[in-house]
Amino acid sequence: MSLALYRKYRPKSFSELHGQEEIAEVLKNAARKEKIAHAYLFHGPRGTGKTTVARLIAKVANCETRKRDPAFRSSGEPCNTCARCGEIDAGRALDVVEIDAASNRGIDEVRSLKEGIRLSPSSYDRKVFIIDEAHMLTREAFNALLKTLEEPPAHAMLVLATTEYEKIPATISSRCQRFHFKKLPLEEIIKKLRRVVGAEKFQVADDALELIAASAEGSLRDAESLLGQITSLGGKTDAAAVEKIIGKAGFGRTASFSELLLKSDLGGALKYLSELDEGGYNLVDFNKELIHYWRRLLALGFDPTLEKMMARELTQKELATLKTQSALVDHKKHLGLVKSLIRAYSEMRYSPFAIAPLEIAIIENLQA
Repeated sequence: MSLALYRKYRPKSFSELHGQEEIAEVLKNAARKEKIAHAYLFHGPRGTGKTTVARLIAKVANCETRKRDPAFRSSGEPCNTCARCGEIDAGRALDVVEIDAASNRGIDEVRSLKEGIRLSPSSYDRKVFIIDEAHMLTREAFNALLKTLEEPPAHAMLVLATTEYEKIPATISSRCQRFHFKKLPLEEIIKKLRRVVGAEKFQVADDALELIAASAEGSLRDAESLLGQITSLGGKTDAAAVEKIIGKAGFGRTASFSELLLKSDLGGALKYLSELDEGGYNLVDFNKELIHYWRRLLALGFDPTLEKMMARELTQKELATLKTQSALVDHKKHLGLVKSLIRAYSEMRYSPFAIAPLEIAIIENLQA
């Protein structure tokens, strides 16, 4: 069975991390100075590298090359050549325990974890426990974990990862070093996808890569998974093929439809919408993208300095299109349009005729 792309191309060192350079530098410095903490809390959106960094910490704490070579230790990186690094990468390390808190969330499981933490490592220097989706633990389980987090045995390290930081009790987070993982900028995701495409010798057009990256919404793992799914079709992959598979209209279609709205071309807009519906596109998702698009149009019209922030989410070509269209926006008129789109989105999610609320919103705002 072939390995999923996001697993095959998982970063093996801090220098390979995309989009989390500040976190990588802090942890590398800690490794250089032998000041790796006993407890970490990683929080942020899905697919941004939390579990990957937890494994890198496990490798750095146990790397045999670092142990015997002071010069290499100053790099702050794992060697990725010793037996321990290889075992951790392959998921075979007995002293690196990964726990899914979503299915092991009760007090009994945490008590078993506490017993396991007390036991010395079987063959490594440090025993590392990675608790994924930590916010799923029960209140009783968190309480049982408190003392262990505060004063774990010298050989033990705990790394908690969560997508919902607000659900982690303050008593838990205050006992950990906390790191916030950000959504990856669009260009960073595209850069990594291009590297994967080159290594795998896939034939994927640039506009297809851009659509895959945009669809991932800041998650590199989602982007790599989608790339693997789409390239399994074989042959040359373009944006149209991606749109058909994910049922989602790309930036180009959203921009073209917005052009019709800006020109108050009611007939053209309704025809375009009908063509999307007949093409099998998810109109609820299309309206969601449309709302995001118009949010950017309005914001850019009010404050052009927001362009720098938007550059994290858009390519240069997309940003140029957005700037051109923002000059055509009538804020008084089009604020009402965006409000109608938002109302239509709420109605579309529960309507058996998803196109109807969107059509009504367009007609209400474009009719003379």
